[in-house]
Amino acid sequence: MIHIAETVGVGSIENFLSTDERSQLASLMDEFLLAEEAERFGDDRRTSIHEIPGHSTEQAMAIYEPAGRIEIPSLPEAAEKLLGDAFERARPALSRVMPSITLCRPWTYVEYGVGQHITSHLDGIAPDPLAWPRQIAGISVVITQADAGGGFYVETASSDRLWNGHAPNATANGYAESMWLAHDGADNSATWFQQMPRTRWSVTPAPGTALLYGSQLAHGTLPVAAGRVAKFISWLVAEPTTAE
Repeated sequence: MIHIAETVGVGSIENFLSTDERSQLASLMDEFLLAEEAERFGDDRRTSIHEIPGHSTEQAMAIYEPAGRIEIPSLPEAAEKLLGDAFERARPALSRVMPSITLCRPWTYVEYGVGQHITSHLDGIAPDPLAWPRQIAGISVVITQADAGGGFYVETASSDRLWNGHAPNATANGYAESMWLAHDGADNSATWFQQMPRTRWSVTPAPGTALLYGSQLAHGTLPVAAGRVAKFISWLVAEPTTAE
């Protein structure tokens, strides 16, 4: 059963990546960007992993990443394998805080330069939260930290405005009875979300530490003040059991 605590929770896995693995990943991505037309992943990029119903890709990018960023959603095979191996090692720690997670989606590489950041938003469980698979949490692993700024944050809120209601037929749909589902459109495209009071919790994790943040928890990053942040992000999902 998927419990609401998993989808609004936070966690960390220290040493998710070793120093050597971080070095390997940094080299792999540097080589990839040198070999490719790097600008098409940054200033010339016209695609995004973010979507907002009723908005164009350009509009979604302006809302989520108003100063831009580098985004590479399809990694070199060697990088994907390194991160996949790290996820497998981390399964015991993951299962203690988010026990319904069964799978890590393919990873995305992002970089933020000075002034760049991601605005507050919820990832959400799925466009249809009664369909499978279900997104339980995001995962973020910094390999290069900024000289200043660029920290990650989550935002908690007690407002009823955030919630759509209890999951219908919860136990029959794989949810605990207490499961609530958040409203769609919980991002800066919605006036109600912008105006909703929230409390921000910020963190600057050690490179190689994996941060876990529930799919129904608002999150974002602070603008980079100096240097660059390089990180890998993905989403952790639950698949149906044989009984469902």
